[in-house]
Parts: sequence; structure tokens; C-alpha cells
Amino acid sequence: MSVSAFNRRWATVILEALTRHGVRHICIAPGSRSTPLTLAAAENRSLIQHTHFDERGLGHLALGLAKVSGEPVAVIVTSGTAVANLYPALIEAGLTGEKLILLTADRPPELIDCGANQAIRQPGMFATHPAQSLALPRPSPDIPAKWLVSAIDNALGNLHAGGVHINCPFAEPLYGEMDDTDLAWQQALGDWWQDEKPWLQSALTLRSDAQRDWFYWRQKRGVVVAGRMSASEGKQVAEWAKTLGWPLIGDVLSQTGQPLPCADLWLGNAQAVSELQQAQIVVQFGSSLTGKRLLQWQMSCEPQEYWLVDNLTGRLDPAQHRGRRLVDTVSGWLEKHPAEKRQPWCVTIPRLAGQAWQKVQASRETFGEAQLAHRISDYLPEQGQLFVGNSLVVRLIDALGQLPAGYPVYSNRGASGIDGLISTAAGVQRASARPTLAIVGDLSALYDLNSLALLRQVSAPLVLIVVNNNGGQIFSLLPTPVNERERFYCMPQHVHFDHAAAMFGLGYARVSDWETLEQALAGAWRMPSATVVEVVVNSTDGAQTLQQLLAQVSHL
Repeated sequence: MSVSAFNRRWATVILEALTRHGVRHICIAPGSRSTPLTLAAAENRSLIQHTHFDERGLGHLALGLAKVSGEPVAVIVTSGTAVANLYPALIEAGLTGEKLILLTADRPPELIDCGANQAIRQPGMFATHPAQSLALPRPSPDIPAKWLVSAIDNALGNLHAGGVHINCPFAEPLYGEMDDTDLAWQQALGDWWQDEKPWLQSALTLRSDAQRDWFYWRQKRGVVVAGRMSASEGKQVAEWAKTLGWPLIGDVLSQTGQPLPCADLWLGNAQAVSELQQAQIVVQFGSSLTGKRLLQWQMSCEPQEYWLVDNLTGRLDPAQHRGRRLVDTVSGWLEKHPAEKRQPWCVTIPRLAGQAWQKVQASRETFGEAQLAHRISDYLPEQGQLFVGNSLVVRLIDALGQLPAGYPVYSNRGASGIDGLISTAAGVQRASARPTLAIVGDLSALYDLNSLALLRQVSAPLVLIVVNNNGGQIFSLLPTPVNERERFYCMPQHVHFDHAAAMFGLGYARVSDWETLEQALAGAWRMPSATVVEVVVNSTDGAQTLQQLLAQVSHL
């Protein structure tokens, strides 16, 4: 038996099985033990291959591809610590629902726990974070091909959201020409090779029934909270809330148009909180809320019913409200629960939201990161999309900006880490081929610096704005010890990003005023390539501006 040839046949069945579940994109890191999987992926005409030398960035590239495509995305890595580098992306996918399929090559069992090179205990290494796990045996013609394909179908057919870990041990030799050895093993699957369906088809459906008392609750005083959802769903929720006459508190990722902007400001006003106390029902669509004041209100509010609608399973409500956890797509749930035209019941909140917006607008000419967050909608590319980083930048946009309804917005707000943001943005662009504006902080950019390599392969203009406030200034909003804040929390690095952009052959501009920024963006949108725009701002101005506005709006 030719071991290398059979390894390839085994891997070919795995990759073909994945395509039957909607896998179109596959992300591959270099490695020797993963050779059977890599060559099988390269030969499969249904797959679009993406490569990256850094497995952590590779996992986040897959995450971005999955966010936009809505399809499962596969990842191939070699054995050892290469596998461990996929952990952050897998965790994020588990919290936000993207389907990642991790194909991790491994040493065969006889090389584990005996001092063999690059051999670690890989089965189960991700603990409870994968939604499904499958530890395959060493490839053997004694194991029928139909077992292999049905095992994969079972794992993917029962996947509602999150990641799948398929561990794939391969014995040496790994290299060699293909021959007809054990061709009959592969051909035993018959006309499955010409079909497009899984060998084993599952019918997993998770959908909540229509709430029979909805006709009663839609006549009450309600509040809509909009978290992470798709662009089309955001527009639907905005129209639904408007018809009901219910105030809509929209997160930066809601894509609802945030009809009551600056919620993170006006929720700090006692009048707004007092009016919200009159609500009899709160309906929240999507999870991963950003605003601190929104989370505080959500934690303390006590309506008669709190309904949370999300396609993900689990509670998703840190406040543990009494109510209903409804598993469904937003659009599917809205279709089953039509709105009834009613007059708005809130009077104070729309007035406060308008006044808060005016307070923010009053300082928009000052150059700074708070003002950039407020003006960000002015800089969005037409027919494009926005990727928002974590830490201070997403909070400022949520609190001070107002994004267009239905404009696609993406972010990693599950675990809310700063790792892999550039690589996720690269995946978002590749999956859509839209012009993309991505905005991250300087520490976030440093954390994923080598993923600038991924931006060399974009199919439409991409602008990466790096807001350089010299450190993790999010900690300026927190009661961190003043004397230790700079050294142990903010950790300023005193760097600029021109050399990094040059190293990867990317366009670059450093700006410190609005005119220069707008000129840089105008030029970047005309180029079918990626441009790094470094916005240099004073270190603590953004946090201080937010705190000043909070104080002003709280006293309106």
C-alpha cells in the first residue's frame, strides 16, 4: 500500500464532503503534516484557496470570510502549536455564530506522548469551544469511505452555529505521486462523486414558534433594543419599531440607522431612564451590545416581559430577565410577529437624543478621535462596508456616531478581543469584493501587524484607518490607578506605521487634520488596493471628550 497516496485519497473525501455543506472558501497555512489536506484542497475546483503564514491571522481571515458569506469556511493547519493559534478565532466564532471548520493535521497516535517532534495532544484541546468535534482515526483502507463521509456529514449537519474541530492524523510518508492504490476504496462511494448533496443528510432546524399573545403585547408600551444583525434585518427592525411607536435603542452593529442617536449619552440622563421605566415589554434583537450605559440600563430594567430574539442558542442575557429566549433569525421572527400601527409613547427620549446629537456636533470641527467617530458616516465608501475594531474606537462610534440604515457593519464583538482585527477585515473584504473601510486602534494594529500581508490581495479599495492615540486609551475611561495607568495599562509604544505599510507594499498616509484626511481618503478610494491611513491624535482627548459629553447630556 502507498501510504502517501492513500492519505491523499482520505483527504480528498474529507474536502469533497465539506463542499456538500456549502464550504467555498478554505484558508491554508504552510506545513508538512497537513500536506494531504492541502493538496486535496488545491485540487478541488469548488474551493477558493486563501493562504497566510500566521495561523492566528489565518483563523481570523476565515472568520471574516464567514461573517460576510454566511457560509461555513474551512481552515487547514499543520500539527503542534499551529493548531493552538486558531483558538482566538474559534472562541469568537462560538460567541457570534460564524461557522468555522478547523482541519488540524496531527501525528498518528503512536507518536503522541513519547517525545516525538511537533507532537501534542490535539483531540479535545479546544475544550468546550467547538460546537462539534470529530477525532478521525489514522487513514486506513480497512475503514470504509462511507464511514468517513457520514462522520463528517453528521458533524456538519448538526452544526447550528460556531466551530467544528476535525482532527486528522496522518502517518508518513506524506509526499509521493498518486497511483491507483486503493482506488476502489474511493470509488465505493459511487455516484456520490457526481452528486452535490451530502452522503448523510440531516434536517436540523431551530426556530421558535409564533408567540400567540403577541397581539396583546404589541398594544403595550414597548422598547426595542437592537444588537448585532445583518444590514437587511437592521432596516426591517427599524421600520417595525417605528410602526409600533416604540423607541429603538440601536447598537453600532445594528445597522438600524440608530434613529435615536447617542444612546450611550442620553441613557446617562435620569429623565430618559425614568421614561423607559414605563415600558411594559422590551424586545431585544441580537446580542453583543456595546454601549456601557445601555448595558447598565439593560441590567437594571424590570419590564413585565423581556424577549430576546437571536439565531444563536443560549441565554445571551447577562441580566437574567424574566421573559422569553426566542431562537430564530430576526427576519423570520419579524415575519411571524407583524407590527400594528400605533402612536409613539415616548416624548422625552427623542428630545434628549436630538439635544445630545447637537452637543456632539458642536465640536465636530476639532480634530480628534471622538470627532472622527462622529464623522465616520461621512467617510464611508459608496456601496461599501465598515469594519470596526474593538476597545475605544467602537465605543466612540457607538456613542457619538450615526451610521446609515442598512449599511453593512462588521466587528468582532463576541469576545471583543483586539487580536486578529486586520485579518478579519481582510476576510470581510475578500468575501464581498466591496470597498471596505476598517478602523482600529494603534495597539490593535500592532497586535495583528503581520496580517498587513493579507491586504496585498484585495479585490476593491480598502482603507485601514489606524487611530494612533499612543496606547490603550480605553483604560483612561476606567478607574485604573493613575500612577500605574501608563506603564501597566495604556502601554504607549511611541511608534508610527509608515514602515509597516512600506514593508508590505501598501499605500500610506499620516494625517493630523480633516483636510489631509479627506484628501487621503479621496485618493485611496480611487485605487484598487489597500491604503493605511494613520490618524495621529492626542492620547487622552477621545476619552476626555466622551466623559465631558456624558456630563453635559446627563444635566439636560
